[in-house]
Amino acid sequence: MILNKIKTTVICSSLLLAVGCTNDFQNINTNPYGFTNAQLEQDFNNIKVPFTTAFNGVFNTLHWKYQLQQNLNADLWSGYMATPTPFAGGSNNSTYNLVDGWNGFVWNLGYTDVMANLYKVANLTKGKYDQIYAISLILKVEAMQRMTDVYGPIVYSKFGTTDPIVAYDSQQDVYNQMFSELDFAVTELTKRADAGEATIFAGTDMTGYGGDYKQWIKYANSLRLRLATRIVKVNAALAKTQAEKAMAQKYGVLIVKNDIAKIVYPSTFIDPIQTITHAWGDIRMSADVESIMGGYNDPRLAKYCATSADFPGQYRGVRTGINIVAKSDRTGMSEIGPIVYGNEKVLMSTAEVYFLRAEGALRGWNMGGTAQGLYEQGIQASFDQQGVSNSATYIADNTSTAKNFVDVKDATNNGTAVNNVTIAWDNTANNEVKLQKIITQKWIAGFPEGQEAWSEYRRTGYPKLFPVVVNLSGGSITTLYGARRINFPQSEKDGNPGGLATGLTLLGGADTGGTRLWWDTTGTNF
Repeated sequence: MILNKIKTTVICSSLLLAVGCTNDFQNINTNPYGFTNAQLEQDFNNIKVPFTTAFNGVFNTLHWKYQLQQNLNADLWSGYMATPTPFAGGSNNSTYNLVDGWNGFVWNLGYTDVMANLYKVANLTKGKYDQIYAISLILKVEAMQRMTDVYGPIVYSKFGTTDPIVAYDSQQDVYNQMFSELDFAVTELTKRADAGEATIFAGTDMTGYGGDYKQWIKYANSLRLRLATRIVKVNAALAKTQAEKAMAQKYGVLIVKNDIAKIVYPSTFIDPIQTITHAWGDIRMSADVESIMGGYNDPRLAKYCATSADFPGQYRGVRTGINIVAKSDRTGMSEIGPIVYGNEKVLMSTAEVYFLRAEGALRGWNMGGTAQGLYEQGIQASFDQQGVSNSATYIADNTSTAKNFVDVKDATNNGTAVNNVTIAWDNTANNEVKLQKIITQKWIAGFPEGQEAWSEYRRTGYPKLFPVVVNLSGGSITTLYGARRINFPQSEKDGNPGGLATGLTLLGGADTGGTRLWWDTTGTNF
């Protein structure tokens, strides 16, 4: 990782600066080559730049920024990846001594790249081109749901105000506003789709949808289902209402492979994870992937990871939260593989939606199928997405379980398998075991997108992951439960201290990585 770039890169590091960057809309959106805004609006070029920046900001396309935005936090804590690099002498996020200089990028990039640009789009389109405003809201929910699921309370409803104190919203209020924004988006786009209106978003759309309003409606409905499921332990009634609302909407949710919501980059795009794992050697397959997918003999593993350079033909992972003496000790373990070779990043897959519906059906919600049927369709959808065959044999496997982990470099890090569920559905099992199966397969299908996997692990406790061996948090993060959030960034302490104070009050706990978010509660899932 090129850490010195952090010191030399100029960004709007505080929320106030991020808002300030959006004030002069006319000048910002005037083409430097002499075209007027009126001329640009003929082809909606005035919104392409902010939309493009927002699309690129969900998963930051600059490799070292992505490393700090997600790879050295959620991708590690989700159980997907581990670092062989002893950053800061081994005292870093992987060992729960959270590095504020890293983690502030989650906040700063989210606001400067995504929120500020979609705020600009809203000012240009709301009430004038509401179909485009609706799409901006869907993308905003996608990105900022990730933000609130990292920090808890965030600036949301007050973003863009000129108040000297920019107050935070509670996570509960953020989720409620997101449900309302999806209401507007779905209603607006449905009106257009029902009328057979031709899209005006095709030239701006960076997804595979080509501006198709019906596809964006399906995506919005699916996001509603994700949000609904996330809050089930704190507001079961609202969760059920919102989930069933998503399913009842006339255009439905993501169902087939072509429905997958993904950002499609130019053909020259290099996935940041590809650079981080191959060129820099800073990330490797995790011990949890080796244990779970290796134990299942999962054919998707060959799509996700490469075999070990040190142990040819074998998949060898690295355990998160261990004492690493030298980077060279474990760079010969499995790199992240073919899944990061292309020019697409998945925002939401059909497999995820099937697993969300399977959990809803398990809870007695009307999800258009049974828990077992939707669970098996989710596995099938994942196999189809990865171009892997023989799913029927895999789905019927009622004997394979996770395997023990052996650290070939240091036996101190060995671990007995902890996620001991089989693949095949078992109607005689209790709901916790059934949910563990659903979330385990959802976790496998979601690779390598660590943000959602980490959130679902915090919500459900599944799949069960190996605990860290070395915990340097000073007691603020427990080894048993792991990191639950990221501290608020220094930029807010410096630039919006009054607003930060409101966020700390709403958080309801210490500003540490061990404080649980609103939807992250203790106890069983049922």
